[in-house]
Amino acid sequence: MTDFLLPEARTLDVAGPLADYAARGYARLGRVMSDAGLAALRARSDDLMLGRVTYPGLFFQHDAESGRYEDLPYGKGYQGPSTSYRKIEKLEKDPLFRAWIENPLFERITRSRIEGEIAIYRAVLFTKAASGGTPLPWHQDGGSYWGLDRDPELQIWTALDDAPLEAGCVEVLEGSHRDGLATPLGGVVPSDRVRAADADARKVALPARAGEALLIHNYLWHCSAVNRSGQPRRALTICYMSRATRCLRKKRAPRAFTPVF
Repeated sequence: MTDFLLPEARTLDVAGPLADYAARGYARLGRVMSDAGLAALRARSDDLMLGRVTYPGLFFQHDAESGRYEDLPYGKGYQGPSTSYRKIEKLEKDPLFRAWIENPLFERITRSRIEGEIAIYRAVLFTKAASGGTPLPWHQDGGSYWGLDRDPELQIWTALDDAPLEAGCVEVLEGSHRDGLATPLGGVVPSDRVRAADADARKVALPARAGEALLIHNYLWHCSAVNRSGQPRRALTICYMSRATRCLRKKRAPRAFTPVF
């Protein structure tokens, strides 16, 4: 099995990060991915975007021509070779990404937070092209918009490139997960709630170096700006959840979720 964990990450004491995660809604694991892993997943990211490696059912999304989040295109899928796709989902279909999703450090962490068997809601490559990308507004990853019988709690985010502030690193409103969902629908936080929380003034930037990982609570308010660094900013985020979670959608067949642990 491909294993991209750094040796020291195998025995990483996760008690401190898990305590931070519970209190703040996020935590740093430090660098956990090896140089070999970074090289392999960067190359595979390019292969997927350029069509050199394909899998049925992958979800692709480009940035909007206007640069506005509200104008993001949906339903267009793969539109030909490009390194400017904003998002690729269902990366569990790829064996290299699947190996990282199932690495033993992430298994230890997820088993400490989730009872029973564990599946993933999604595994997503988020990219901000060099000197580009789309600003992501304040949002939460849960609510009825997700169409589940319970909201997942835990995401693990791994930087495949350096993600400094100027590259559009993750920014969070510390402790906001403790207040639950801003709206039952979830997703983008309404502007009046953002103003009431003074979120833009209170936000905390989480710059990361390539290979570093973050724990992020699904209810934590988080956002990111465009990439002004001149270098690509790619990151993989994996949302873990109980395998007992069920999809509630009615218009199409309910989604089946990939078991991992």
